[in-house]
Amino acid sequence: KTGLRIDAYFSASKINWILDHVKGARERANVGDLAFGTIDSWIIWNLTDGAVHVTDVSNASRTMLYNIETLTWDNELLTIFNVPASILPKVASSSEVYGHTSGQILSSSVPIAGIAGDQQAALFGQMCTQKGMAKNTYGTGCFLLMNIGSKPIFSNNNLVTTIAWRIGGKVTYALEGSVFIGGAVVQWLRDELGIIKTSAEIEKLAESVADSDGVYMVPAFSGLGAPHWNPYARGTILGLSRGTNVAHIARAALEGIAFQITDILTAMQSDSNIEIKELRVDGGASANNFLMQTQANFLNTITIRPEVTETTALGAAYLAGLAVGFWPSMEEIAKQWQINRTFTPIPDPSIEQSLREWKRAVETTKFWANYDLNA
Repeated sequence: KTGLRIDAYFSASKINWILDHVKGARERANVGDLAFGTIDSWIIWNLTDGAVHVTDVSNASRTMLYNIETLTWDNELLTIFNVPASILPKVASSSEVYGHTSGQILSSSVPIAGIAGDQQAALFGQMCTQKGMAKNTYGTGCFLLMNIGSKPIFSNNNLVTTIAWRIGGKVTYALEGSVFIGGAVVQWLRDELGIIKTSAEIEKLAESVADSDGVYMVPAFSGLGAPHWNPYARGTILGLSRGTNVAHIARAALEGIAFQITDILTAMQSDSNIEIKELRVDGGASANNFLMQTQANFLNTITIRPEVTETTALGAAYLAGLAVGFWPSMEEIAKQWQINRTFTPIPDPSIEQSLREWKRAVETTKFWANYDLNA
């Protein structure tokens, strides 16, 4: 119904816990004194001085209470989690005028016209508006979304199916895979190991060696995300030898980010039966040219970095501008999107072997997590 995995990451179990464990919460909810919403709902509630309680389909789809096929709050799920429907926001499209700022916030009344979840907004900001287009955000974690068109596809590979946006009466769906540790591994090398002083230094250090010399880093510091979903996994560095130096570890760390994205995109292509033609990239770590070239090589697909890499904010602005007529159509918005650099894959016969070794490294990491010393 929801396209999600059952997980406390989403809202439903948290709402249930609050209503059952915070004194007086359920009683207040039952008499209409409590309202639930994701952060967009809270912001709009405050901007309108409590006049508007709303969310959009993309945020609703991440609560584990919203049916992404019927596009309604699901009564069966509300019963299972014992959540009263009265606390839920109205679900609107991602691009329309929901209300106006109150006079207490700004001196003039400003229309509030765009809502989207973080990564869905980034997908729109990257103008991945056609089926089969995909983007990856390289932040602290990594978030890869593929536009799968007007009908949901439910994953056989531990991916999430989500609503990307609804504009007018048309709903667009996406497959999503999350990597918990992306750019955070660079921060770890800087802050905990001290092998670099700034994050930017890692690119030059990684390029100072021809390869990782057989070293693989699986950065499962907080478990493995898609397509593995193993919360007990922990980070591992494999293949160390007496000749291993900090440059090999730095290179293995960046390659580990690219390997994880390759795993997710492979799963997406299998689920959707769509072969992507390009990957659009954004986020802080997309500035690392070595990482972007490595990603293109591993995927054997061109990787495109736009001029504006803060695509979440850009996507939200596009949705709002579309609603108020600042842009008359998505085709006009698409003209705003500009390429900064395209990374074309460089043929390398060793990549296939490296991908196999990476899979072996991941399986070793999972074995460590699952092994019972008392067995």
